[in-house]
Amino acid sequence: MFTNTRAFSGFAVDDIPRAQEFYQGVLGVEVSEENGMLTLHLAGGRDTLVYPKEDHTPADYTILNFPVEDIETAVDSLAERGVTFERYEGFDQDEKGIFRGGGPLIAWFTDPAGNVLSVIEE
Repeated sequence: MFTNTRAFSGFAVDDIPRAQEFYQGVLGVEVSEENGMLTLHLAGGRDTLVYPKEDHTPADYTILNFPVEDIETAVDSLAERGVTFERYEGFDQDEKGIFRGGGPLIAWFTDPAGNVLSVIEE
């Protein structure tokens, strides 16, 4: 039924202008706005819808991962832009917030609505 349908994902935020400023201005993602919603134009043609929700509750899981070649450089660059990295109890994270406990190197941060995002080294 959906073999020829171009599916996309989406998530909610509590403030569309703040989300646009963050995703476009801080992260450098191409963003368009239409009908009070945003579309994040991610690499690989993976558009993602960002829609407003007044009673928004942030996702308590990672909603969007950004693969990077060098996590140290990505974390440093984001920190210079004001991004704060999350710390999770029981996780082996270094002073920058990079998880080094096995598996891929990953560091988590949140958007202005509190949704969890990550940079993950490929």
